[in-house]
Amino acid sequence: MRRNKKFPGRFESLETISRFVRQAAEDAGLDEMSVYSVELAVDEACSNIIEHAYGAEGKGEIDCSCIIENDGLTIVIKDKGNPFDPDAVPEVNTQQPLEDRKPGGAGVFLMRKVMDMVRFEFTPEGNVLTMKKKK
Repeated sequence: MRRNKKFPGRFESLETISRFVRQAAEDAGLDEMSVYSVELAVDEACSNIIEHAYGAEGKGEIDCSCIIENDGLTIVIKDKGNPFDPDAVPEVNTQQPLEDRKPGGAGVFLMRKVMDMVRFEFTPEGNVLTMKKKK
């Protein structure tokens, strides 16, 4: 089953997006910790779209699809903002004290840590982020 919804690229949309993916995660049969992981990863991704891909609020939409599968949930998030290259983001050194870390990269690190699969693509239509959480 696939659910698709478009949201304005505004920080006030994050709560609505969270409810949308939470419902899909619950319907997919994910446990509470996995549901939280999905919400966390999607919130981080959408915040980054607004801040970095669009460069400000109200400059574009966020297209979110939730695909409920037998083994879990796949989420596809699309935007038409600036291209994003995850390989250009520095690795997060988790051994280094927080105050000594350079900004950037923590969101991508977090998404990869809490989700079972994370894939970034840039197409002629824009950025596509696909994430999967298994049961």
